[in-house]
Amino acid sequence: MQETTIEDRKKELRSLLDQIEAHPEKAFTEERKRVAVLQNMLAAHEKAQG
Repeated sequence: MQETTIEDRKKELRSLLDQIEAHPEKAFTEERKRVAVLQNMLAAHEKAQG
């Protein structure tokens, strides 16, 4: 099993944001929830890094 890295999370976030931007007519409810989770994870990582 491969460990998920911060770079993996950044790539996932970018991908989700690109999807949402490309199709503004869709709700993307689950994707938006995941975006919020990823943003919180990345913010916590940045804060921990100082």
